[in-house]
Amino acid sequence: MVFSSLLFLFRFLPIVLLAYYIMPKQGKNLVLFLASLFFYAWGEPVYVLLMIFSTVVDYTHGRMVERLIKQDKRKQAKWVVASSMCINLALLGFFKYADFLIANINAIFGTAIGTFDLALPIGISFYTFQTMSYTVDVYRGEAKAQKNIISFGAYVALFPQLIAGPIVQYRTIAEQLVCRKTTGEQFSDGVVRFITGLGKKVLLANSIGMLWDQISVMDLSTMPVVTAWLGAIAYTFQIYFDFSGYSDMAIGLGKMLGFEFLENFNYPYLSKSITEFWRRWHISLGSWFRDYVYIPLGGNRNGRAKQLRNIAIVWFLTGLWHGASWNFVVWGAYFGVLLVFEKFLLFGWLKKAPAVVGHIYTMFFVIISWVIFAFEDLGKAAAYIGTMFGAGGALVNGETIYLLMNYGVLLVILLVSSTDYPKRIARGIESSLVRQKLMQYGYTIVENAYLVAVFVLSVAYLVDSSYNPFLYFRF
Repeated sequence: MVFSSLLFLFRFLPIVLLAYYIMPKQGKNLVLFLASLFFYAWGEPVYVLLMIFSTVVDYTHGRMVERLIKQDKRKQAKWVVASSMCINLALLGFFKYADFLIANINAIFGTAIGTFDLALPIGISFYTFQTMSYTVDVYRGEAKAQKNIISFGAYVALFPQLIAGPIVQYRTIAEQLVCRKTTGEQFSDGVVRFITGLGKKVLLANSIGMLWDQISVMDLSTMPVVTAWLGAIAYTFQIYFDFSGYSDMAIGLGKMLGFEFLENFNYPYLSKSITEFWRRWHISLGSWFRDYVYIPLGGNRNGRAKQLRNIAIVWFLTGLWHGASWNFVVWGAYFGVLLVFEKFLLFGWLKKAPAVVGHIYTMFFVIISWVIFAFEDLGKAAAYIGTMFGAGGALVNGETIYLLMNYGVLLVILLVSSTDYPKRIARGIESSLVRQKLMQYGYTIVENAYLVAVFVLSVAYLVDSSYNPFLYFRF
């Protein structure tokens, strides 16, 4: 079940919200836990047992860590944390990476070891990182161990961010699990945020995704340069609006239920460096690796050599986290190398260069990166990049013109929507109305009409079209 489905919008969500709000305060986490398990079991009826097992393991380990810390047995507590991490990583490794490892062993040594051919549990990369962060936070004293296993289960399985994040560190919502109150304003903000994300996903990401699907299967030997770039740009927009749209919906749903999740995107395509891009893109993942890998390894302390080692480890793991395929490892290494060059060689130049130069530089390398990300076959990724730089021969053909005419307006809308200009314009209009003492409800009527239109158009699209992928579901 996905957020952008009629089943979720008109059956699951209304029933859950009704049950949640009629339930007394003491039972709200139980409603969330059961609803989240049902949500997950709808697509993964067997793997829901894996999630329950992970919940019990980390709940038990968290209680043990806190008790040992209180007894001043930090060494034993550290071993308990290590046990929790080993169990979580073993589950993630087995279900996500076992076949990848076996396939590479067979390729290197010529063996014929059978693979498990297991379906990847949806969202396992996200909820595994969340449960691991819990025991670490308890050990560091940054959060108290959760005494109620139902409340802890609600945190692990929380359906708004279960499937594709954002990754919610336990310490950021520990108090909200125990005590939260949803105001009318917060619920309203949640509805606005959810509809905004739904529009991003359905009207923008899905629409431009069809262009990428069309171009990505074309014959590369005859594909013109402009067509190749058009496809890469289409995927660049698709993955942003797909993933940020999902994050918006997750944050909106969280608000409806009384939770305040941290932001996951901050207009990354406005960045003027790769470093800035990764401060704006998938913020929760970057924060997780910073807090639980990079800094514990020593961060930028202890000399340049160790700093380079730490960066290499983080970006190898970042790439591998996205999937059991070499293209993701190469994608992570690609960004790792770029970040090292920026840090030690290009930082001064980028700081002095005009903003437009930094922006073009950043988007050039980001667009190339998404081609590597999109093709699991590295050979095809390399061939596609070669076509972008003239390997196909022609610069443009009739089909290129046809695609530009059909998708030109959409591309302009996507370009504008990937910036903060629409929000700034809306705020400027609202502020102007207030200063001129015009009726505030006039602006509110227009805003609500816009949201209703986005929702109606999104639903119409879902009724009419079967094309509705979520790119980050496979991670």
